[in-house]
Amino acid sequence: MRIFLAGATGVVGRRLATLLSDAGHEVTGTTRISARLPMLRALGIAPIVVDVFDAGALKEAVAAARPDVVIHQLTDLPSAPGTPGYPAAQEANRRLRIEGTRNLMQAAKMAGVRRAVAQSIAFVYAPDEEPRIEDDPLDLAAEGVRRLTVQGIAALEREVLTTPEIDGVVLRYGYLYGPGTWYEAPPKPPSVHVDAAAHAALLAVGKGAGIYNIAEDDGAVSSAKAKRELGFDPAFRIP
Repeated sequence: MRIFLAGATGVVGRRLATLLSDAGHEVTGTTRISARLPMLRALGIAPIVVDVFDAGALKEAVAAARPDVVIHQLTDLPSAPGTPGYPAAQEANRRLRIEGTRNLMQAAKMAGVRRAVAQSIAFVYAPDEEPRIEDDPLDLAAEGVRRLTVQGIAALEREVLTTPEIDGVVLRYGYLYGPGTWYEAPPKPPSVHVDAAAHAALLAVGKGAGIYNIAEDDGAVSSAKAKRELGFDPAFRIP
């Protein structure tokens, strides 16, 4: 299939680009920085420079790629939790999840795309008994920086799941760990290795619908639905 991978240079995007290419898909991957084009070519995908906040340019890019599936792996989090830049990064990421997702889904709709897979997170559920499942409510009453995160996620998921004529799949990742992330080992529940997260997106290209928790069996959330319907394996690692 032809895949439009938004956020191909991100920590999940880079691994996913390799998995998609190895699986025989024809991939167009985005970056905002022209210096990263050689890196994407080395991953075996066709690179394109585009800013998701430029709705017109994004529509042209998606239309030119003629994708069967759009994958949303866009994030903007240069600062780790507990660092001085973290609150500002959360606001930037909130904007990306709201405006960027809206622009991407509209571009996909105009290009006749019929399927979209998007990165979400599994640690924004409202406090309650664990493990949390996909039907449980999000923490919409959160305050402070967490409120920014929940607002962005709620908007992202709404766009992906309700855009007419597109079958949306939302992958709620646990805290990412592994190469290229902030953590070498699981930081806290729910967690998921970055390779397993990327593999879940590969699986979702051809099956599944709705929302899936993508995390290890650490008691915080249940990934039973993803295991059953997608074949998700939290132990997956790229060789």
